[in-house]
Amino acid sequence: MFLDFISLADLTGDEIVGLMDLADTLKKDLREGNVTHPLKGKTFALIFEKPSLRTRVTFETGIFQLGGHGIVLESGQIRLGERESVPDVARNLERWVDGIIARTFSHEAVVALAEHASVPVVNALTDKLHPCQIVADAQTLREHRGDLGNLKLAYIGDGNNVCASWLNFAARVPLNVTVVCPKGYEPDPDILAFAKREAKGEIVVTQDIEAGLRDSDAVYTDVWASMGQEDESGKRKKIFAPFQVNAKLMSIANKDALFLHCLPAKRGLEVTDDVMDSPQSIVFDEAENRLHAQKAILVQLIKNNAEAKS
Repeated sequence: MFLDFISLADLTGDEIVGLMDLADTLKKDLREGNVTHPLKGKTFALIFEKPSLRTRVTFETGIFQLGGHGIVLESGQIRLGERESVPDVARNLERWVDGIIARTFSHEAVVALAEHASVPVVNALTDKLHPCQIVADAQTLREHRGDLGNLKLAYIGDGNNVCASWLNFAARVPLNVTVVCPKGYEPDPDILAFAKREAKGEIVVTQDIEAGLRDSDAVYTDVWASMGQEDESGKRKKIFAPFQVNAKLMSIANKDALFLHCLPAKRGLEVTDDVMDSPQSIVFDEAENRLHAQKAILVQLIKNNAEAKS
């Protein structure tokens, strides 16, 4: 039973699928006007060190829809580890709120929040992992393709936090994942080794674009330079140019292959307009499902923590 949501590697496959099922239910309830307030009277602190559109709006909206209240703390307000230590921030917040949602640069900061706070902590993105995104993405892929076990997802681009969380997902829920990336931009070696050891499906890392995309049911990409890597943008544009997802690259994948992107997208760099706006693109379905997946995560965390204390 998970009491924090830091990494998908911390959950079982059944727990992850359970979150997706709950997200489906909450989505259906919202569309049908079935109002429930499982977070009534609950308050969440939302720490944002990085700019945010989807994460902030979906968490704030989701908490409100479920009857709770969110307090947004901008980076300059608390300056984790600078104005005061991360453990001290955790020990303060646990006295006032029922949960902490943190979008930070440092993964260690979120881990420390979870270690020192008695209330549940959610990793809303770090430089290492982005687990909320992948629950929403997997929910979306399942909506369009059904069972994930026989699917091949080709992740093309930088082996970043999103890529790492896909590998953690595949280590717990059957899915074949091929990472197609330039040399030197492979996923975290420890996470890759973990995925290869634990996964029931096939895990591949290759620099061969054609081989990596062949027979793919879904093609996923992300920005070439993540937040905090802006000074590498020029260098990365040259290195990643052959890995741009355009119509030619999509034609290598299966004819009905879906295109996914966590957003924001740098149109004309990692993906072209004709792919982003094509019938194969489900990027805005993914964005919508961030709302439902994150609601599911919060509801399950509050339930798990209540059961652990009873």
